[in-house]
Amino acid sequence: MLDKNGIAKRIAQEVEDGYYVNLGIGIPTLVANYVRDDISVEFQSENGILGMGPFPIEGEEDADLINAGKQTITALPGASYFDSATSFAMIRGKHVDLTILGAMEVSENGDIANWKIPGKMVKGMGGAMDLVASAENIIVAMMHTNRAGESKLLKRCSLPLTGVGCVKKIVTNLAVLEVTEDGFLLLERAPGVTVEDIKAATEGNLIVKGDILEMNV
Repeated sequence: MLDKNGIAKRIAQEVEDGYYVNLGIGIPTLVANYVRDDISVEFQSENGILGMGPFPIEGEEDADLINAGKQTITALPGASYFDSATSFAMIRGKHVDLTILGAMEVSENGDIANWKIPGKMVKGMGGAMDLVASAENIIVAMMHTNRAGESKLLKRCSLPLTGVGCVKKIVTNLAVLEVTEDGFLLLERAPGVTVEDIKAATEGNLIVKGDILEMNV
């Protein structure tokens, strides 16, 4: 089973040379720490930075340099800063190759709920709606179940939706899954996790074809 850093490490394997990548709040922000050194990637944060680097070493933080989740970050050589209008022009104009988001729920047809739990105060949807409406390649980083042990990979989302039919792939603490017309196609399983474990933790339709390899993380 993976922890949050393990999920980020596995997703980093999906990042290709020359990609422009938007990292959402939560687990996705860790992905920048694990991208291979031999490729060139531009990480974009919707609050207005292109060229975001890994998290800073403790004691070397710059409080003026933050990501969309208000965490301190680093900037790589050549990084640029701009206003929100320019940032969202990049997103809405489909200039981002890969979007990595966290989620509270994902349905078997690729719907995503990641912005609101009814009854809990939130400041608003933020940029989530723009990201899921504009991105053509969305990978979700999430835990497979909630704290009560209930599946977060569902037949239908129970929480307010952020986007419909937009998620392409999901990496959880248990598995890597692709969203298909027929449901969640199991691609890989986490170290120490069996296919039966994944079946038991997945409410939505889980498709298993042949032997499922263990993740290389």
